[in-house]
Amino acid sequence: MKHSYKVTGMTCEGCVASVKEKLSKVKGVTDVDVDLEASMAHITVESHIPIADFRAVLPDKYGIHEQFQKEVVSTVGEMMGEKSKWVQLRPLFLIFAYLFTASILLNYQDWNLGEAMLDFMGLFYIVFSFFKFLDLKGFPESFRMYDPLAKVLPAYGWIYPFLELGLGFLFLMRIQVTAALVITVVILGITTIGVTKTLLDKKSIRCACLGTALNLPMTEATFIENAIMLVMAFSMLFQML
Repeated sequence: MKHSYKVTGMTCEGCVASVKEKLSKVKGVTDVDVDLEASMAHITVESHIPIADFRAVLPDKYGIHEQFQKEVVSTVGEMMGEKSKWVQLRPLFLIFAYLFTASILLNYQDWNLGEAMLDFMGLFYIVFSFFKFLDLKGFPESFRMYDPLAKVLPAYGWIYPFLELGLGFLFLMRIQVTAALVITVVILGITTIGVTKTLLDKKSIRCACLGTALNLPMTEATFIENAIMLVMAFSMLFQML
């Protein structure tokens, strides 16, 4: 018999391997197939196995639910969709609010919009790279699920947090600003293409913008986040021409 279960908490292929290994050790299980993008585990068993047995072998970071529970959760999610989306994305919006506030406070005495934008972009990169550094192993796997360049060149996912950190310093210290703006347009432009495709395909993928420390869904907010940075970068480049 083959049963499908919803598995939560998986963020990378390492998680997939761990979940598959743990579930395969349950007595009576003959085969396990784990799908990261769908967050599903398809388990073939000799006879019925209580879901409690599966939960007992999985680490606390993973949750496993029967298919009918998934359908109930989905129905409730549809009824409360907007609220749940805003709740999930609250950390992202709070970070943006802090970054905007800090940029304004750094420049309010001698106001200059261009300088405030450079400070915002520098702080953005520094803060967002920090979250990626919290899990350098897991970030590349999550990132390449939607970034076109990371899919082709896996090493790019490992380099990206360091690239963000370097760009942050360049903006805050006003070093090679033009080059930093061009790089921003290129790397965020590539990521935005991947984000847009993911949204159009309506895939349920975890956003890696804040690394794997926070479980953020890929939504329109992710697109807006990249768009804000791109608009600022283009605006600053036009001013420098």
